[in-house]
Amino acid sequence: MTEDIVIEILKESFYTTFVVLLPILSVGLIIGIAISIFQAATSIQEITLTFVPKILASMVAIIFLLPWMMDKIITFTIKMLTMFNSILK
Repeated sequence: MTEDIVIEILKESFYTTFVVLLPILSVGLIIGIAISIFQAATSIQEITLTFVPKILASMVAIIFLLPWMMDKIITFTIKMLTMFNSILK
Protein backbone atom coordinates (compact mmCIF):
# COMPACT_ATOMS: atom_id res chain seq x y z
CA MET A 1 0.00 0.00 0.00
CA THR A 2 1.56 3.25 -1.12
CA GLU A 3 1.21 6.71 0.36
CA ASP A 4 -1.06 7.77 -2.50
CA ILE A 5 -3.55 5.03 -1.73
CA VAL A 6 -3.59 5.87 1.97
CA ILE A 7 -4.11 9.55 1.21
CA GLU A 8 -6.94 8.70 -1.20
CA ILE A 9 -8.63 6.51 1.42
CA LEU A 10 -8.35 9.19 4.10
CA LYS A 11 -9.54 11.92 1.74
CA GLU A 12 -12.57 9.89 0.71
CA SER A 13 -13.33 8.96 4.33
CA PHE A 14 -13.21 12.55 5.57
CA TYR A 15 -15.25 13.82 2.63
CA THR A 16 -17.97 11.19 3.10
CA THR A 17 -18.13 11.88 6.84
CA PHE A 18 -18.40 15.61 6.20
CA VAL A 19 -21.13 15.22 3.57
CA VAL A 20 -23.19 12.84 5.73
CA LEU A 21 -22.97 14.92 8.92
CA LEU A 22 -23.33 18.40 7.43
CA PRO A 23 -27.15 18.43 7.10
CA ILE A 24 -27.68 17.25 10.69
CA LEU A 25 -25.19 19.76 12.09
CA SER A 26 -26.77 22.52 9.98
CA VAL A 27 -30.21 21.80 11.41
CA GLY A 28 -28.81 21.97 14.95
CA LEU A 29 -27.01 25.23 14.15
CA ILE A 30 -30.10 26.89 12.67
CA ILE A 31 -32.32 25.80 15.58
CA GLY A 32 -29.66 26.94 18.07
CA ILE A 33 -29.39 30.39 16.50
CA ALA A 34 -33.18 30.79 16.38
CA ILE A 35 -33.51 29.83 20.05
CA SER A 36 -30.64 32.14 21.04
CA ILE A 37 -32.36 35.04 19.30
CA PHE A 38 -35.61 34.13 21.07
CA GLN A 39 -33.83 33.95 24.44
CA ALA A 40 -32.12 37.29 23.88
CA ALA A 41 -35.40 38.94 22.90
CA THR A 42 -37.36 37.58 25.85
CA SER A 43 -34.58 37.44 28.49
CA ILE A 44 -35.45 33.80 29.21
CA GLN A 45 -32.27 31.94 30.16
CA GLU A 46 -33.58 28.40 30.62
CA ILE A 47 -30.83 25.91 29.68
CA THR A 48 -33.22 23.15 28.60
CA LEU A 49 -34.79 25.55 26.11
CA THR A 50 -31.72 25.20 23.91
CA PHE A 51 -31.01 21.47 24.20
CA VAL A 52 -34.42 19.86 23.81
CA PRO A 53 -35.40 21.51 20.50
CA LYS A 54 -31.92 20.87 19.05
CA ILE A 55 -32.10 17.20 19.99
CA LEU A 56 -35.62 16.84 18.59
CA ALA A 57 -34.75 18.65 15.36
CA SER A 58 -31.62 16.54 14.94
CA MET A 59 -33.62 13.34 15.42
CA VAL A 60 -36.20 14.46 12.86
CA ALA A 61 -33.42 15.35 10.40
CA ILE A 62 -31.81 11.94 10.89
CA ILE A 63 -35.13 10.17 10.32
CA PHE A 64 -35.82 12.08 7.10
CA LEU A 65 -32.24 11.92 5.80
CA LEU A 66 -31.51 8.31 6.75
CA PRO A 67 -32.12 6.84 3.25
CA TRP A 68 -29.82 9.42 1.67
CA MET A 69 -27.18 8.93 4.38
CA MET A 70 -27.28 5.16 3.98
CA ASP A 71 -26.90 5.51 0.22
CA LYS A 72 -23.79 7.67 0.68
CA ILE A 73 -22.28 5.28 3.22
CA ILE A 74 -23.05 2.18 1.13
CA THR A 75 -21.52 3.84 -1.95
CA PHE A 76 -18.42 4.69 0.08
CA THR A 77 -18.16 1.13 1.43
CA ILE A 78 -18.48 -0.41 -2.03
CA LYS A 79 -15.83 1.96 -3.37
CA MET A 80 -13.43 1.10 -0.51
CA LEU A 81 -13.99 -2.65 -0.85
CA THR A 82 -13.42 -2.43 -4.59
CA MET A 83 -10.24 -0.46 -4.00
CA PHE A 84 -8.99 -2.97 -1.42
CA ASN A 85 -9.81 -5.86 -3.74
CA SER A 86 -7.79 -4.28 -6.56
CA ILE A 87 -4.86 -3.64 -4.21
CA LEU A 88 -4.73 -7.24 -3.02
CA LYS A 89 -4.65 -8.67 -6.55
